[in-house]
Amino acid sequence: MSDFMAGQDKAESAGPLGLYVHVPFCASTCDFCAFYQTKPTGDAVDKFLTAVEVEAALVTWPRPAGTVFWGGGTPGLLAPADLKRLGGLVRRLTAGRHEEWTVELAPASVTEARLAVLRELGVTRISMGVQSFRPALLDALGRQHTVEQIHRAYGRIRAAGFASVNLDLMFALPGQTEADWLADVAEALRLAPDHLSTYCLTFEEDTALWVKLAQGRVKLDPEHEARLYETTWATLAAAGYEQYEVSNFARPGHACRHNLNTWRMHEWVGLGPSAASQHGGWRGANVADLAQWHTHLADGRRMTEDRVELGPRQLAEDALIFGLRLNAGVDLAPWRERCPEAPWGEIDALARRLADDGLAIIEQDRLCLTVRGRLLADSVGLEVMEAFHATVSA
Repeated sequence: MSDFMAGQDKAESAGPLGLYVHVPFCASTCDFCAFYQTKPTGDAVDKFLTAVEVEAALVTWPRPAGTVFWGGGTPGLLAPADLKRLGGLVRRLTAGRHEEWTVELAPASVTEARLAVLRELGVTRISMGVQSFRPALLDALGRQHTVEQIHRAYGRIRAAGFASVNLDLMFALPGQTEADWLADVAEALRLAPDHLSTYCLTFEEDTALWVKLAQGRVKLDPEHEARLYETTWATLAAAGYEQYEVSNFARPGHACRHNLNTWRMHEWVGLGPSAASQHGGWRGANVADLAQWHTHLADGRRMTEDRVELGPRQLAEDALIFGLRLNAGVDLAPWRERCPEAPWGEIDALARRLADDGLAIIEQDRLCLTVRGRLLADSVGLEVMEAFHATVSA
């Protein structure tokens, strides 16, 4: 780790660096989940923990990581001793100076022993995947927890004293009425988390829900989804949760720094199978297969999938696409300076059209979407992509 530690003195003047660790183990696969996962065994977990250290040693660390996020899979499936082992590596990679450290937990895996280890390590933020408080909807999603487990787990997390707690909820589920969804929101607000993530159900290829959609067993209803978006935003705003991204809401001081840094096109290192990285002028991902990931690491390779060299133009494009999902929008001025060759004429024309249509606001050189615009954020992102790539193809 000598190269890593040598960069420590430069950390204050450099941009943020995040660390993402993908823990691929999950007891079962939910119908909606497209993230890479596999069932855990004692041997597989031990080899995974060893390999994460091997991968970390392959990285040229420019500075200690300032934010950390453990996702999966279900990181909370790791035994307390394994959490401590993985956490020891993270503490070395952050030099013990992390600003935020998030761990995703499923309600059924929350135990006092696991929480005690996470608190001792310095984890500051817990994100728990609730999805719904209605048993029938949990069953329809293939979730393996009960409503009682949600409440018990939340009580344990709060009692453990973490600085910030997020709950994930999902809407536009098959069979879910607007009343069902509002009841879920009300129940979440009664628990008073510091942060809420509300995700509209999406149908990803190679998931059970995608098959049901293809078979006509479930249907899309864009108008219903739009109503739920707007109702959710109004309800959470009235309850004191500020929306800072299309799907994310926080009490003051509790926005997820790791995700904000990622959306703003800063650097992050991803460790583990399927984990993406963006650092050192490159973006790529590890192979989404545990056995192949081990093989690649044995050959000294990482970031083997979708690997691209990042220039200012690509970063500018992505900064606009992801930045427009943020309520604060995008300050175009630094990107104009950093990437003068980007198609700013086309981008400015798009911005003016969005503003004329009531979908965006332009203040000085900051572009942000209105409420109506955020409902169409995915479509706006496609238009940004078209503006960048039309000039390339021309």
